[in-house]
Amino acid sequence: MIDSIIEHYDEEEFLKADGFDDAIIGVDEKEMRLIYSVFKSLKILERDMSPLDALEHFTYNVSGSYVGKKTPIWCWDIYD
Repeated sequence: MIDSIIEHYDEEEFLKADGFDDAIIGVDEKEMRLIYSVFKSLKILERDMSPLDALEHFTYNVSGSYVGKKTPIWCWDIYD
């Protein structure tokens, strides 16, 4: 997904969350920020930690971080 986004918006600079490329689900075209799936992000973290540890790590270290105007958007999506 990230490759097609970069190709489509070739003149834009996006701020990416390291290690979460597979969780990208879109772009906010108004502010040109990447949108990530929280569900997919948690699944990525759960490869190396328990579900509870993944949630704690995500909320404190990932979605809780503000890194400027291009800070990614975290979509709290729900999957079964």
